[in-house]
Amino acid sequence: MAAEHGVWRRIAGFVGRRPRAVWLATAAALVALSFGMLNLSIGLPNDGYFTKEVGSVTGQRMIEAHFPRGSVAPAEILAAAGPAEQVVAAARTVPGVAEVGEPQSSRDGRWVRIAAVLADTPDSDAALDTVDRLRAAVHAVPGAQALVGRDTAQLLDTGRTVDRDNRLVMPLLLAVVLVILVLLLRALVAPLLLLASVVLSYAAALGAAGLILAAMGHAALWDGIPLQTFLFLVALGVDYTIFLSTRAREETVRLGHRQGVLYALTVTGGVITSAGVVLAATFGALSVLPLVPSVQTAVIIGVGVLLDTFLVRSLLVPALALHLGARTWWPSALARPAVRPVAAPPAERVPAAS
Repeated sequence: MAAEHGVWRRIAGFVGRRPRAVWLATAAALVALSFGMLNLSIGLPNDGYFTKEVGSVTGQRMIEAHFPRGSVAPAEILAAAGPAEQVVAAARTVPGVAEVGEPQSSRDGRWVRIAAVLADTPDSDAALDTVDRLRAAVHAVPGAQALVGRDTAQLLDTGRTVDRDNRLVMPLLLAVVLVILVLLLRALVAPLLLLASVVLSYAAALGAAGLILAAMGHAALWDGIPLQTFLFLVALGVDYTIFLSTRAREETVRLGHRQGVLYALTVTGGVITSAGVVLAATFGALSVLPLVPSVQTAVIIGVGVLLDTFLVRSLLVPALALHLGARTWWPSALARPAVRPVAAPPAERVPAAS
């Protein structure tokens, strides 16, 4: 019964009175928050994984202060033993390589390992560029079958893999979500509207988290954070979306579009926000760990869940649905003027907007 949800009955009345103003103001606030992403960068430095100073980081900084910065994690070249000297010579011509060690033979004598100390800090952009040049130089040695590995090379490959995954997995996930929503709601406009709200919610979550993380001094994100938090927030956002939208569709059949959407907001608002608060607090527990990626995950997901429950599902989505009217359910039968709602008992109706 709507009368049993006093707070959410009043919120539904507020949304119903001026839906256009509500969704425009909410969308503007989310867009404004998304600009906080400018504070974030991708690539967490090796000495930035802990929220407090640890011995390994102190030792790394001491080595960098007295030796070539790449000494803490030299690149390693693995090559065939035959052209080993040519590989060493090629490596020594690469700008950004400070030292190249002598080849160390494998037990069977077929392969050699060559250490190449970089002039720059192993996780810096300059070091990554040096590894690219080093690979090009040693690959050009005939018959060397050379490979370049270790920390800097791993960072380079990880960054490229994550970038590829972001461009591939994120669109695929959104496509799958869209298909599920279309099949569930038997409409096209509503799923597109809901999908856009999920994307906007994620952008706002990153932006708001960017402001918080910058204030905490942890604005450099670990490479896997954007994709991982995207998966979490899209899954949670779609879960709330399905809960609200399916109830709205059911009530639209019974009460008509306007009253159906408002009634669905009234009776589901408390459940969605309660679940959101619990989830935000649960993920917030990660912030007590002394690991920066955990803190970043806690802030982004915690903020994202709260934005999704209090703004997106409670204000933006219902207000947009009301502003669009029955067209929300196009091309299903609910979008046709011929559809007439079944009368509902007076106690279940949300008061019409004045």
